[in-house]
Amino acid sequence: MSSLAGRTALVTGGSRGIGAAVALRLAEAGADVALTYARSADRARDVVAEIRALGRGGLAIEADAADPASAAHAVERTVAEFGRIDVLVNNAGVLHYGPLEQATIEEVDHTLAVHTRAAFLTSQAAARHMGAGGRIISIGSSLAERVPYPGFTLYAMSKAALNGLTKGLARDLGPRGITANVVHPGSTDTEMNPADGPDAEAEKAFAAVGRYGTVGDVAAMVVHLAGEGGAFVTGAAIAVDGGFAA
Repeated sequence: MSSLAGRTALVTGGSRGIGAAVALRLAEAGADVALTYARSADRARDVVAEIRALGRGGLAIEADAADPASAAHAVERTVAEFGRIDVLVNNAGVLHYGPLEQATIEEVDHTLAVHTRAAFLTSQAAARHMGAGGRIISIGSSLAERVPYPGFTLYAMSKAALNGLTKGLARDLGPRGITANVVHPGSTDTEMNPADGPDAEAEKAFAAVGRYGTVGDVAAMVVHLAGEGGAFVTGAAIAVDGGFAA
């Protein structure tokens, strides 16, 4: 596993699911970790307790990604607590899906605010503090590359925007030694999309390996990119999807 000793990471939406797994893997690799949460305060505190049990610094920050002011707030709190920010993981997410004709303007605005605007603003705020070796990693979705079933137009659009964000960040920040990449998970066993849910068998059939991914599968890739292994990888969209988009 990559060594991240002496480095500080911020994971948005880190109180559960993929975000919590990423936060803990980063801590296991040696990083101090701040995480944001919107509602799950108790769960955020539990993750921080696990981070501290590993001997790392941990911090839970209440910050709703739908609020544009939360981006700078989360970054500044992280820097105030740890004195630096080296790794940003844009993970906060929401899921609005259903028939195209029934999508409301509120759902459109909320999805784009959380997935797209927040990732841009948090990356912008973090970049002001990052030095050479900085890493920005966004969590996208396999649906950004392939949409094999209806009802996910809004979600897919918002996640596909992270491809453009990542390529732009790579060009803007590359001269400073900062990399930017997006990881696109496939069907991953979380509360939002459990491996024993009503649509699970259909989703498994789309994966070449015939199973759901785990949060650990995604976290392992994020930690790799955050460490020395990611030094020459930037502007990339990396699938962790079991062959969903193959």
